[in-house]
Amino acid sequence: MPIPVLTPEQSAAWDARAAAAGIPLGTLMETAGRAALQVLASRLPDRLSGGVLVATGVGNNGGDGWVLARALNRLEVPVFVAPVGEPGSELNRQMSELARAEGVRVVDPEGPWPQVALAVDALLGTGALGPLRTPVRALVERLNDLALPLVAIDGPSGVDLGTGTSHGPAIQATLSITFGGLRRGHLLARDECGTIVVVDIGHPPPDPGWPVLVGESEVARWQTRLAARAHKGSRGRVIVVGGDAGMTGALRIACRAAFAAGAGLVHAAAPAAVIEAIQAAEPDVQTVAQDFSDAPTTEIETLVHQCDALVLGPGLGKGPGRRPLIIALALRARAVVLDADGLNAFQGATDDLREIARRRVLILTPHVGEFRRLFPEQSQVVEADPWQAASEASRAIGATILLKGVPTVIATPDGPLLTVAAGNPGLATGGSGDLLSGLLGAMLAAGATAAQATAMGAQAMGVAADLAARRVTARAMRPMDIIAALPDVWRAWEVQRRAPSTPRPPVLYQLEAPQRW
Repeated sequence: MPIPVLTPEQSAAWDARAAAAGIPLGTLMETAGRAALQVLASRLPDRLSGGVLVATGVGNNGGDGWVLARALNRLEVPVFVAPVGEPGSELNRQMSELARAEGVRVVDPEGPWPQVALAVDALLGTGALGPLRTPVRALVERLNDLALPLVAIDGPSGVDLGTGTSHGPAIQATLSITFGGLRRGHLLARDECGTIVVVDIGHPPPDPGWPVLVGESEVARWQTRLAARAHKGSRGRVIVVGGDAGMTGALRIACRAAFAAGAGLVHAAAPAAVIEAIQAAEPDVQTVAQDFSDAPTTEIETLVHQCDALVLGPGLGKGPGRRPLIIALALRARAVVLDADGLNAFQGATDDLREIARRRVLILTPHVGEFRRLFPEQSQVVEADPWQAASEASRAIGATILLKGVPTVIATPDGPLLTVAAGNPGLATGGSGDLLSGLLGAMLAAGATAAQATAMGAQAMGVAADLAARRVTARAMRPMDIIAALPDVWRAWEVQRRAPSTPRPPVLYQLEAPQRW
């Protein structure tokens, strides 16, 4: 089942659909609490024997906490519940009474607490909005002061699971356990959520119109295998246009990434002075000279027409003549990736982008700043709701948009919204975007659709970055470390394609906390 990425409203609608399908909300709550116990037992078994404190709120999230406490008590784990108030929902009241009747001990949220080894936040759930009220705020602050791992049920209290924002103190979770799918706030507030585990509690299938997470199984199926009789022409030909004076590195990284993703031939187009440096540093890259202020030469026009994918923008610069050059080359290409200064050239001229998209396969790869310059009408929502911003911009232009960030969102004019969560802060360095452009160019050249190429490229870069961070740390990671890790990604995808991972019920998905050092 695909992992949906939900707004609070969609999460509530999913629960309502479950109830309408004959799955009572009480059953979902019982399953949620017991699934949370299974996660704790598998990930933190040594902590359970030292005792567990469960802080519960007055709504249904608190009911999940009472179920968890009752399940722990049955296993003779020392467990104590600190309720922030009287039950405010009927399900919370029922679960509270069941737990108390079985001997679960209750402690005052403000009073002395017994010594425990683990604390659980079951105060507020998906629908909580705005600043914390005084009793909950005080309890959140007290929990954060504990020198213990904190586990959040559904999500950290104090974090808006729709937007990822906090209006004051919020639980700093080591682990967040959520149900059926991810909430958008999980991916927008990675620092507060820690490791995120999605468990199955029996919801009906998600609405196909909801955004979904890109998973390893999907990209493994999409990755093409090389034919035994493959040759350099059949593996795809990519041309990268960029690398103005002083920005040769951007061009080199994009070309290296295209080769690392399987392209058979990679060409670099740049001013003559830059070409000399490329020829000396990258002997496997073919070259063509092109001044970016001039109209395209016959040589580059012919080459673009012959290539399978055109990457425009890495280190292209912002001098005169860029936009006419890009338009002329793009309209001769089969498929186009537009990045960096290639995007900046169209500020205030999105009609030209719309015309390219009407006639060619076009992928735009903006970060938030570039997106704001291209689509100022979406600037107010792009960080709080990148899904809406990317979707509306994609439909307006008619192109595939890969909106880089945490998370990365991929929108096509008529397909589902895709979300990529892999990666870490080590990607926040110069050259990462150039690397991604090269990957996308190679994948388009190999025959992937625009949606597949963007999903595979972003996921591959994120996973490779996570592998590289383990080797060199996120702090020291450079783009070449990511390229060096790509072979391990391709091997893992082939293993996944041949023998999909063994299911680990009730866990549907795990997103480890990113390395931050």
